[in-house]
Amino acid sequence: MAPNLETVEARDSTQNSADQKAYLDEIPDDLEMSLFDHLEELRQRIFYSLIAVVVGVIACFTVVNQIVELLEIPAQGAKFLQLSPGEYFFVSLKVAGYSGLLISSPFILYQVIQFVLPGLTRRERRLIGPIVLGSSVLFFAGLFFAYIALIPAALNFFINYGADVVEQLWSIDRYFEFVLLLLFSTGLAFQIPVIQMLLGLLGIVSSKTMLSGWRYVMLGAVILGAVLTPSTDPVTQSLLAGAVLFLYFGGIFMVKAIGR
Repeated sequence: MAPNLETVEARDSTQNSADQKAYLDEIPDDLEMSLFDHLEELRQRIFYSLIAVVVGVIACFTVVNQIVELLEIPAQGAKFLQLSPGEYFFVSLKVAGYSGLLISSPFILYQVIQFVLPGLTRRERRLIGPIVLGSSVLFFAGLFFAYIALIPAALNFFINYGADVVEQLWSIDRYFEFVLLLLFSTGLAFQIPVIQMLLGLLGIVSSKTMLSGWRYVMLGAVILGAVLTPSTDPVTQSLLAGAVLFLYFGGIFMVKAIGR
């Protein structure tokens, strides 16, 4: 008896689906490498990354005065003092170091991707682009948010508090410790949706589970705001905690949108 046409089509569809799944789970250009070969490649990637950081730091040091002036803009109403010989020089090195690391981060990320890419399947490679792009955008969005919202809010609180009692004369070194730490900690805090997407894609945590733990997340956001902000004012901590909660619920929406 001839097989039913619908049965044949269903069989072909199942076979095509299995073939597609097997194709996506393959590792293209799978090459056997010894442990020493992997370590040698890792050494080269680290070496290239260090060169990129050094070049970035040197480039930023040549324009460090302009970077310092840019970072001083949120502190309108305060005067900066050099409290010890060479303090501004070491501040310049610190600012150039952070800035150089920032501008060289795309190249460092490229080296990381090139190192792990040979061991990834086609399915996993498809996820690299969106995840890397989303992570980069969120990190720079965190820097921007800290620069235009968190830092001015914290500085206005400190400037206005006791403004009639004390004159605002700040150490240039302490100021930049405050600003740089707040910038980079906020950039890292903005990676929360990326972590949620990875957990969802790997099937570790579902969007329903993430939503059910919102009370613990709210408590964690408050604690995170207190830990990551170098100041003790409630305004900055509340702004960062609110941003973390917004990102977390946004991450839940994205995980749910991909069916996880």
